[in-house]
Amino acid sequence: MKKIEAIIRLSRFEEVKKALEEQDITFFSHWDVRGTGTAREGHLYRGTLYDTTIIERRLVSIIVRDINVDKTVQAIIKSARTGEIGDGRIFVTDVEETYRIRTGESGPETLYEK
Repeated sequence: MKKIEAIIRLSRFEEVKKALEEQDITFFSHWDVRGTGTAREGHLYRGTLYDTTIIERRLVSIIVRDINVDKTVQAIIKSARTGEIGDGRIFVTDVEETYRIRTGESGPETLYEK
């Protein structure tokens, strides 16, 4: 099992969600997050220049079986990509075990049916 975490643009979240659903990945968590990056730009609002070093993004967290890692990562890449700096990052890490609280079951079958 793997944990896939993707930091994406807020504006691309609905496209990513739809792409994951098309791949039968329907259970995941997401949070609004802020971070800093290497891109520095300022926005002019009513004559005042604002520093935008704090970047608002969405963090999507998904636990999948090993056989679903590639299709999940590719769905995120294709739907989140704009081709500009700041499209985000994807991290894939190992998950040692999962448990279903309701039944006490453990293992990959606790994730979902497929």
